[in-house]
Amino acid sequence: MVYFDYSATTPVHPDVAGSIYEVLTKYYGNPSSLHKLGVEAEKLVTRSREQMAALLQVPASTIIFTSGGTESNNMAIRGVAGMWRSRGRHIITTAVEHASVYDTCQRLAAYGFEVTVLPVDRFGRVDPKRVAEAVREDTILVSIMMVNNEVGTIQPIEQIAAELKRYPKVIFHVDAVQAAGKIPLYPGKLGVDLMSLSAHKFRGPKGIGLLYKREGLKIDPIITGGGQESGLRSGTENVPYIVGMAKAFRLAVQEQPAAYRRVSELRRALLEQIADIPGIELNSPRDEEKAVPHIVNISCAGMKSEVIVHALEQRGYYISSRSACSSQEHKPSRILLAMGLAEERASSGLRISLAQDHTPEQIEGLAKALRETVGELKQVMR
Repeated sequence: MVYFDYSATTPVHPDVAGSIYEVLTKYYGNPSSLHKLGVEAEKLVTRSREQMAALLQVPASTIIFTSGGTESNNMAIRGVAGMWRSRGRHIITTAVEHASVYDTCQRLAAYGFEVTVLPVDRFGRVDPKRVAEAVREDTILVSIMMVNNEVGTIQPIEQIAAELKRYPKVIFHVDAVQAAGKIPLYPGKLGVDLMSLSAHKFRGPKGIGLLYKREGLKIDPIITGGGQESGLRSGTENVPYIVGMAKAFRLAVQEQPAAYRRVSELRRALLEQIADIPGIELNSPRDEEKAVPHIVNISCAGMKSEVIVHALEQRGYYISSRSACSSQEHKPSRILLAMGLAEERASSGLRISLAQDHTPEQIEGLAKALRETVGELKQVMR
């Protein structure tokens, strides 16, 4: 089995798993407890918060631990909507956001908010000037992802933030789940107010993430109770996974430059080897400056993506059809449709996600398996 679905989730780094096990077995106190075990657990949480903050180059007080990207996105969007609804009820987002952003905005629309969904170009990029043009007197939030989870397109976040500086009352949230550990990530320098991360996208454990919240920004909590995480995310902290996330992110940031070069080479090899497969079309940007190298999205005209996914699995290669959160939906990709692709092409989208662990031989094997699979399916369809 060769795993090419790293954008859905990554295997936990062995060193991270070891740290998690140590905390699980030795530091099992509740961080809110006053006794020694509780104080030890609290120190681990504090140290992890400081490590994450240092890697992101932000103050430790801006880090809020959550259960993952979906909760972080919900906390950002619902938190702003709840706190600032008296100022306005207008939200701006794009047509290619992850479901945890897109669906949350749609739910708020049902509660009386107005949501402007901006279109994107052929490669899934939004125009920063169109973002600024959509701002109104009652706009309270703009939520735009940094890296698209299906096609890998990098959004011009810094330019959007620069445009939004003319509107100081507008809060800017960025879903950076697919960017973390893959490209440099400094929310303060980018000029964003809120940013979401998820540990299992960079070889950390599932079920832990964070929300960066700019100092001084007020948002409503979406989980109330004991007042943990500065009162924004009540509930006993998941100490082992918080420690695991901090370690995983440190390792990812250290390896990021070399990993980026390595994965870029693998991407070039993959695109070259599948270029002449009949019917295969590239949906991700070919320009390496406009997309991260670890996500490659292709279509095979006239074929259902799930059929190809299962056929490749029989050959020992695991890829996906789209975001894991939406992969059970047997309908065209909302992202590919928003990019202007025809319904048939959007129904046959395939996502191959790469990692530095892959070898040129595995890339060659995947390309061969894809070529054979497409050929056999075309014979059957005849």
